[in-house]
Amino acid sequence: MISLRRIDHVSLRTADPEEAARRWSAQFGLAVRESGGDRARLACDDEPFSLELIAAEGPGVEHVAYELRRSCTLEDARRHFEDRGVPYEEHAGGLRVADPEGNRVLVLPYREPRERWVAHARAATDQILGHPRKLGHVNFLTGRLSEGVEFYTGVLGMRITDRLGDGGVWFHINADHHVMALVDKGYSHFHHLAFDVVDIGQMRLALDHLGRHGRWLGWGPVRHGIGGNIAAYVRIVEEECFVELYCDMEQLEADHEVRRWPDNRFSSNTWGPLPPRSYFRFDEAAIASERESLEMLGHPLPEEVSP
Repeated sequence: MISLRRIDHVSLRTADPEEAARRWSAQFGLAVRESGGDRARLACDDEPFSLELIAAEGPGVEHVAYELRRSCTLEDARRHFEDRGVPYEEHAGGLRVADPEGNRVLVLPYREPRERWVAHARAATDQILGHPRKLGHVNFLTGRLSEGVEFYTGVLGMRITDRLGDGGVWFHINADHHVMALVDKGYSHFHHLAFDVVDIGQMRLALDHLGRHGRWLGWGPVRHGIGGNIAAYVRIVEEECFVELYCDMEQLEADHEVRRWPDNRFSSNTWGPLPPRSYFRFDEAAIASERESLEMLGHPLPEEVSP
Protein backbone atom coordinates (compact mmCIF):
# COMPACT_ATOMS: atom_id res chain seq x y z
CA MET A 1 0.00 0.00 0.00
CA ILE A 2 1.27 3.47 -0.85
CA SER A 3 1.88 5.76 2.14
CA LEU A 4 2.15 9.55 1.89
CA ARG A 5 3.91 11.65 4.53
CA ARG A 6 3.04 15.24 3.68
CA ILE A 7 2.13 17.66 0.94
CA ASP A 8 5.33 18.81 -0.77
CA HIS A 9 4.37 21.58 -3.17
CA VAL A 10 1.75 22.99 -5.51
CA SER A 11 2.65 23.82 -9.09
CA LEU A 12 0.61 26.58 -10.75
CA ARG A 13 0.55 27.82 -14.34
CA THR A 14 1.08 31.53 -14.82
CA ALA A 15 1.78 33.97 -17.63
CA ASP A 16 5.09 35.30 -16.29
CA PRO A 17 6.86 33.23 -13.60
CA GLU A 18 9.35 35.97 -12.69
CA GLU A 19 6.61 38.55 -12.17
CA ALA A 20 4.52 36.02 -10.28
CA ALA A 21 7.46 35.08 -8.03
CA ARG A 22 7.99 38.74 -7.06
CA ARG A 23 4.27 39.11 -6.39
CA TRP A 24 3.90 35.97 -4.24
CA SER A 25 7.05 36.87 -2.32
CA ALA A 26 6.04 40.46 -1.64
CA GLN A 27 2.44 39.66 -0.76
CA PHE A 28 2.67 36.33 1.10
CA GLY A 29 6.20 36.44 2.50
CA LEU A 30 7.53 33.52 0.50
CA ALA A 31 11.26 33.25 -0.15
CA VAL A 32 12.26 32.99 -3.82
CA ARG A 33 14.51 29.96 -4.21
CA GLU A 34 14.71 29.91 -8.00
CA SER A 35 13.53 32.32 -10.68
CA GLY A 36 14.33 32.59 -14.35
CA GLY A 37 13.24 31.13 -17.64
CA ASP A 38 10.00 29.20 -17.58
CA ARG A 39 9.66 28.57 -13.84
CA ALA A 40 10.10 29.95 -10.35
CA ARG A 41 10.11 28.21 -6.98
CA LEU A 42 9.29 29.70 -3.59
CA ALA A 43 9.36 28.46 0.00
CA CYS A 44 7.46 29.22 3.19
CA ASP A 45 10.26 28.41 5.65
CA ASP A 46 13.42 26.36 5.04
CA GLU A 47 11.93 23.60 2.86
CA PRO A 48 13.32 23.32 -0.69
CA PHE A 49 10.15 24.92 -2.08
CA SER A 50 6.39 24.74 -1.57
CA LEU A 51 5.10 26.73 -4.56
CA GLU A 52 6.20 26.29 -8.16
CA LEU A 53 5.16 28.73 -10.89
CA ILE A 54 5.37 27.49 -14.48
CA ALA A 55 5.02 29.54 -17.66
CA ALA A 56 1.84 28.73 -19.55
CA GLU A 57 -0.67 30.39 -21.86
CA GLY A 58 -3.49 30.05 -19.36
CA PRO A 59 -3.76 29.85 -15.55
CA GLY A 60 -4.54 26.72 -13.55
CA VAL A 61 -2.94 23.99 -11.51
CA GLU A 62 -0.12 21.99 -13.09
CA HIS A 63 0.09 19.41 -10.29
CA VAL A 64 0.02 18.86 -6.55
CA ALA A 65 3.01 16.97 -5.14
CA TYR A 66 3.18 14.72 -2.08
CA GLU A 67 6.19 13.17 -0.38
CA LEU A 68 6.22 9.47 0.50
CA ARG A 69 6.94 8.22 3.99
CA ARG A 70 10.40 6.87 4.74
CA SER A 71 8.90 3.34 4.88
CA CYS A 72 7.47 3.60 1.34
CA THR A 73 9.94 3.77 -1.53
CA LEU A 74 9.32 5.12 -4.99
CA GLU A 75 9.56 1.53 -6.23
CA ASP A 76 6.80 0.57 -3.76
CA ALA A 77 4.63 3.34 -5.20
CA ARG A 78 5.41 2.22 -8.74
CA ARG A 79 4.35 -1.37 -7.97
CA HIS A 80 1.21 -0.07 -6.27
CA PHE A 81 0.18 1.91 -9.37
CA GLU A 82 0.95 -1.03 -11.63
CA ASP A 83 -1.03 -3.46 -9.45
CA ARG A 84 -4.03 -1.14 -9.66
CA GLY A 85 -3.63 -0.56 -13.38
CA VAL A 86 -3.07 3.18 -12.90
CA PRO A 87 -1.06 4.85 -15.70
CA TYR A 88 1.91 6.90 -14.49
CA GLU A 89 4.85 8.76 -15.92
CA GLU A 90 8.31 9.53 -14.58
CA HIS A 91 8.53 13.25 -13.79
CA ALA A 92 10.92 15.43 -11.78
CA GLY A 93 12.32 12.52 -9.81
CA GLY A 94 8.91 11.12 -8.97
CA LEU A 95 5.84 9.47 -10.45
CA ARG A 96 2.97 11.49 -11.87
CA VAL A 97 -0.60 10.22 -12.11
CA ALA A 98 -3.94 11.89 -12.90
CA ASP A 99 -7.20 11.83 -10.97
CA PRO A 100 -10.55 11.09 -12.73
CA GLU A 101 -10.88 14.74 -13.80
CA GLY A 102 -7.35 15.03 -15.14
CA ASN A 103 -5.79 16.82 -12.18
CA ARG A 104 -2.20 15.64 -11.95
CA VAL A 105 -0.58 14.38 -8.75
CA LEU A 106 3.19 14.01 -8.39
CA VAL A 107 4.44 11.44 -5.86
CA LEU A 108 7.99 12.15 -4.66
CA PRO A 109 10.39 9.96 -2.66
CA TYR A 110 11.08 10.63 1.01
CA ARG A 111 13.67 13.35 1.48
CA GLU A 112 15.81 13.75 4.59
CA PRO A 113 15.22 17.20 6.14
CA ARG A 114 18.08 19.67 6.29
CA GLU A 115 17.81 19.62 10.10
CA ARG A 116 15.54 17.66 12.43
CA TRP A 117 15.12 20.34 15.09
CA VAL A 118 11.80 22.13 15.52
CA ALA A 119 11.49 25.10 13.18
CA HIS A 120 12.33 27.86 15.66
CA ALA A 121 15.53 26.03 16.71
CA ARG A 122 16.90 25.61 13.20
CA ALA A 123 19.46 27.98 11.74
CA ALA A 124 17.84 30.65 9.57
CA THR A 125 18.36 30.70 5.81
CA ASP A 126 16.46 33.22 3.66
CA GLN A 127 13.14 33.39 5.48
CA ILE A 128 11.13 36.60 5.26
CA LEU A 129 9.81 38.02 8.54
CA GLY A 130 6.13 37.05 8.89
CA HIS A 131 6.36 34.10 6.50
CA PRO A 132 3.81 31.24 6.67
CA ARG A 133 4.95 28.17 8.59
CA LYS A 134 4.14 25.69 5.83
CA LEU A 135 1.97 24.71 2.89
CA GLY A 136 -0.79 22.75 4.61
CA HIS A 137 -3.42 21.53 2.16
CA VAL A 138 -5.31 21.97 -1.09
CA ASN A 139 -8.97 21.94 -2.07
CA PHE A 140 -10.58 21.05 -5.41
CA LEU A 141 -14.08 21.59 -6.70
CA THR A 142 -15.35 18.48 -8.46
CA GLY A 143 -18.12 17.11 -10.61
CA ARG A 144 -17.19 13.47 -9.92
CA LEU A 145 -17.05 13.19 -6.16
CA SER A 146 -17.42 9.44 -5.70
CA GLU A 147 -14.77 8.69 -8.34
CA GLY A 148 -12.46 11.24 -6.76
CA VAL A 149 -12.88 9.66 -3.33
CA GLU A 150 -11.98 6.25 -4.76
CA PHE A 151 -8.87 7.69 -6.43
CA TYR A 152 -7.51 9.61 -3.45
CA THR A 153 -8.14 6.75 -1.03
CA GLY A 154 -7.48 3.70 -3.21
CA VAL A 155 -4.75 5.02 -5.50
CA LEU A 156 -3.00 7.52 -3.20
CA GLY A 157 -3.74 5.93 0.16
CA MET A 158 -5.34 8.98 1.80
CA ARG A 159 -7.84 8.42 4.58
CA ILE A 160 -11.21 10.10 4.90
CA THR A 161 -11.48 12.44 7.88
CA ASP A 162 -14.96 13.93 7.47
CA ARG A 163 -17.86 14.13 5.08
CA LEU A 164 -20.14 17.16 4.64
CA GLY A 165 -23.52 15.59 3.90
CA ASP A 166 -23.19 14.12 0.42
CA GLY A 167 -21.37 17.12 -1.00
CA GLY A 168 -17.81 17.18 0.33
CA VAL A 169 -15.02 14.94 1.60
CA TRP A 170 -11.88 15.84 3.58
CA PHE A 171 -8.80 13.58 3.56
CA HIS A 172 -5.77 13.21 5.86
CA ILE A 173 -2.36 11.55 5.65
CA ASN A 174 -0.96 12.63 9.04
CA ALA A 175 -2.26 14.26 12.23
CA ASP A 176 -3.50 17.41 10.44
CA HIS A 177 -7.28 17.27 9.92
CA HIS A 178 -6.87 17.42 6.16
CA VAL A 179 -4.28 17.68 3.44
CA MET A 180 -6.84 17.61 0.62
CA ALA A 181 -10.57 18.15 0.13
CA LEU A 182 -13.12 17.66 -2.62
CA VAL A 183 -16.31 19.72 -2.75
CA ASP A 184 -19.02 18.78 -5.25
CA LYS A 185 -19.99 21.84 -7.30
CA GLY A 186 -20.70 20.07 -10.58
CA TYR A 187 -17.40 20.92 -12.28
CA SER A 188 -13.68 20.53 -11.71
CA HIS A 189 -11.51 23.46 -10.66
CA PHE A 190 -8.55 23.93 -8.33
CA HIS A 191 -10.02 26.02 -5.53
CA HIS A 192 -7.27 26.87 -3.05
CA LEU A 193 -3.90 26.19 -1.53
CA ALA A 194 -3.51 26.87 2.17
CA PHE A 195 -0.68 28.38 4.20
CA ASP A 196 -0.42 27.72 7.92
CA VAL A 197 0.16 30.78 10.15
CA VAL A 198 0.90 30.83 13.88
CA ASP A 199 -2.33 32.40 15.10
CA ILE A 200 -5.06 34.89 14.32
CA GLY A 201 -2.69 37.74 15.21
CA GLN A 202 -0.33 36.80 12.38
CA MET A 203 -3.37 36.38 10.12
CA ARG A 204 -4.48 39.92 10.95
CA LEU A 205 -1.08 41.34 10.03
CA ALA A 206 -0.98 39.32 6.81
CA LEU A 207 -4.47 40.45 5.77
CA ASP A 208 -3.65 44.10 6.50
CA HIS A 209 -0.57 43.69 4.31
CA LEU A 210 -2.53 41.98 1.51
CA GLY A 211 -5.19 44.69 1.63
CA ARG A 212 -2.51 47.29 1.01
CA HIS A 213 -1.54 45.29 -2.07
CA GLY A 214 -5.10 45.48 -3.42
CA ARG A 215 -6.11 41.94 -2.42
CA TRP A 216 -9.49 41.12 -0.91
CA LEU A 217 -11.21 38.26 0.88
CA GLY A 218 -13.68 36.05 -0.93
CA TRP A 219 -14.75 34.75 2.50
CA GLY A 220 -13.61 35.11 6.06
CA PRO A 221 -12.24 35.17 8.59
CA VAL A 222 -14.34 32.16 9.56
CA ARG A 223 -14.14 29.33 12.07
CA HIS A 224 -14.83 26.04 10.32
CA GLY A 225 -16.78 23.33 12.09
CA ILE A 226 -15.11 20.77 9.84
CA GLY A 227 -11.40 21.00 10.60
CA GLY A 228 -11.86 23.56 13.36
CA ASN A 229 -9.43 25.96 11.70
CA ILE A 230 -9.75 29.72 11.61
CA ALA A 231 -9.45 30.64 7.94
CA ALA A 232 -9.49 33.57 5.53
CA TYR A 233 -9.64 33.14 1.74
CA VAL A 234 -7.76 35.61 -0.46
CA ARG A 235 -8.75 35.82 -4.13
CA ILE A 236 -5.85 35.35 -6.57
CA VAL A 237 -7.11 36.53 -9.93
CA GLU A 238 -3.90 35.89 -11.85
CA GLU A 239 -3.62 32.14 -11.16
CA GLU A 240 -7.40 31.57 -10.81
CA CYS A 241 -7.50 30.28 -7.26
CA PHE A 242 -7.72 31.32 -3.62
CA VAL A 243 -5.05 31.29 -0.94
CA GLU A 244 -6.31 30.24 2.46
CA LEU A 245 -4.46 31.57 5.48
CA TYR A 246 -5.32 29.35 8.44
CA CYS A 247 -4.42 28.50 12.02
CA ASP A 248 -5.69 26.23 14.80
CA MET A 249 -6.28 23.15 12.62
CA GLU A 250 -7.74 20.12 14.41
CA GLN A 251 -5.13 17.45 15.19
CA LEU A 252 -6.43 13.90 14.80
CA GLU A 253 -6.13 10.92 17.09
CA ALA A 254 -4.43 7.85 15.63
CA ASP A 255 -7.72 5.93 15.74
CA HIS A 256 -9.83 8.72 14.22
CA GLU A 257 -13.22 7.60 12.89
CA VAL A 258 -14.91 9.23 9.92
CA ARG A 259 -17.63 11.75 10.83
CA ARG A 260 -20.54 12.88 8.64
CA TRP A 261 -21.38 16.51 9.30
CA PRO A 262 -24.77 17.98 8.42
CA ASP A 263 -24.61 20.22 5.37
CA ASN A 264 -25.50 23.42 7.19
CA ARG A 265 -24.04 26.78 8.13
CA PHE A 266 -22.58 25.59 11.43
CA SER A 267 -20.46 22.88 9.79
CA SER A 268 -18.94 25.45 7.45
CA ASN A 269 -18.64 28.42 9.79
CA THR A 270 -19.47 28.34 13.49
CA TRP A 271 -19.04 32.12 13.59
CA GLY A 272 -21.68 33.05 11.04
CA PRO A 273 -22.43 33.28 7.34
CA LEU A 274 -21.89 30.77 4.60
CA PRO A 275 -19.62 31.84 1.72
CA PRO A 276 -21.05 34.02 -1.05
CA ARG A 277 -21.80 32.28 -4.35
CA SER A 278 -18.78 34.00 -5.90
CA TYR A 279 -16.52 31.95 -3.63
CA PHE A 280 -17.12 28.88 -5.80
CA ARG A 281 -16.66 30.71 -9.10
CA PHE A 282 -13.72 32.09 -11.08
CA ASP A 283 -15.45 34.01 -13.89
CA GLU A 284 -15.27 37.78 -14.37
CA ALA A 285 -18.74 38.41 -12.93
CA ALA A 286 -17.84 36.61 -9.69
CA ILE A 287 -14.56 38.50 -9.39
CA ALA A 288 -16.25 41.87 -9.98
CA SER A 289 -18.97 41.00 -7.47
CA GLU A 290 -16.38 40.37 -4.77
CA ARG A 291 -14.10 43.26 -5.65
CA GLU A 292 -16.91 45.81 -5.53
CA SER A 293 -19.10 44.08 -2.87
CA LEU A 294 -21.96 44.14 -5.37
CA GLU A 295 -24.18 41.60 -3.62
CA MET A 296 -23.97 43.61 -0.39
CA LEU A 297 -25.05 46.65 -2.41
CA GLY A 298 -28.15 44.84 -3.70
CA HIS A 299 -26.84 43.54 -7.03
CA PRO A 300 -27.25 39.74 -7.13
CA LEU A 301 -24.53 37.73 -8.81
CA PRO A 302 -25.79 36.69 -12.27
CA GLU A 303 -25.82 33.04 -13.22
CA GLU A 304 -22.60 31.82 -14.77
CA VAL A 305 -22.79 31.45 -18.55
CA SER A 306 -21.60 28.07 -19.75
CA PRO A 307 -18.79 28.23 -22.36
